[in-house]
Amino acid sequence: MSDKTHRIIEEIAASVDIPETAYDKAEARYKDLGGWFGRPEAKCVGFAPHIRPQGSFRLGTVVRGEEYDLDFGCRLCKGISKATHTQKQLKALVGADMEDYRKARRIESGLKEKPRCWRLQYQEDDAFKFHMDGVPSIPMDDPQRELLAIAMIKFGSADFLAHSVAKHAGSITDNSLPNYEIISPDWQISNSEGYALWFESRMKLAMPLLEKRAFEAKVAKVDDLPARKWKSPLQKCVQVLKCHRDVMFAENPDGKPISVIITTLAANAYLGEQDIGSAMQNILATMGDFVNRQKPRVPNPVNPAEDFADKWYDPKYAQLNLEKNFNWWLLQAQADFADIGQSRDADFIAEQVRKKFASTIDAPNLRDKLGLGAATVITTPKSHIIVEAPAKPWMRK
Repeated sequence: MSDKTHRIIEEIAASVDIPETAYDKAEARYKDLGGWFGRPEAKCVGFAPHIRPQGSFRLGTVVRGEEYDLDFGCRLCKGISKATHTQKQLKALVGADMEDYRKARRIESGLKEKPRCWRLQYQEDDAFKFHMDGVPSIPMDDPQRELLAIAMIKFGSADFLAHSVAKHAGSITDNSLPNYEIISPDWQISNSEGYALWFESRMKLAMPLLEKRAFEAKVAKVDDLPARKWKSPLQKCVQVLKCHRDVMFAENPDGKPISVIITTLAANAYLGEQDIGSAMQNILATMGDFVNRQKPRVPNPVNPAEDFADKWYDPKYAQLNLEKNFNWWLLQAQADFADIGQSRDADFIAEQVRKKFASTIDAPNLRDKLGLGAATVITTPKSHIIVEAPAKPWMRK
């Protein structure tokens, strides 16, 4: 992509990012909850609880929205195993402390149980509405971790990365499983921290840029800087793509490509480009190549046996046309970025950003920055592409 396109995407990325104060508020919530679980009177305190953020806040890929999902893992690190507790008992133990926390912090909405987590629904200022999803877990057995590391190495990961990532793997609760209420060795595997470390390894392909960020932040090395402050081209591309997806599927949220698929494919496609324009061009051109024709279609890089795209071929979700929607979205994203990149009309670009990303960029300012001159429209045979949507029966009216 041209330098002009690079600068336009930078403008979009800045407009869809959340303010640093939102990250600070989320971090304060995690720390507050961690302190609560560490109290001497906490029900979990004897099991060495560890609270850790996960998901888009951990990765630094959150986009502006009406409500934010702050995922965190609550791992009880000792004294509980699959041989001593059922998934239900573990989840109840964590839920009890979360309920006490809810009452102590005067959170009005009741604690909600989800299949794998507990949800705390905050009611705060309009600028930052959010809920926290806490996933209970215990450490995975060492032999299983070794098997995960071997699987990652076979999948293409470096030996050191595979073993450093696998050590974070855990076993989580899931009340939709038939063995939820009985002692059983078969629990769901989860490794959100391992995934974050893998994602960071992809960002580090642009190490010279990240070292510059660390220098500007006055820290000794990149790893001393929270990932959200790396502001890497990969993170920005994921944010922009997720925002484009959200707008495109605003009327059909159940049918949209899920964030972990977009994030994983973008990270696989990223080659360490130092600017967001080149990164976006490569990601859009190649991310689809990382979808396998055979199962697993989109493997979890830190647990290759897990398929992030398993709902694509699950009969229960057939009416959503999830694979078709992903392909449709990718084609439309390619078309929209090409359309923006080919235009010399700042007003048209600003309007497209509003329509496609629900974000605002200032047309006169953009015109001055890019030297576009007077507003004109240049059309090419490839301009203004509209990719036809799938048939309407699955669409929400």
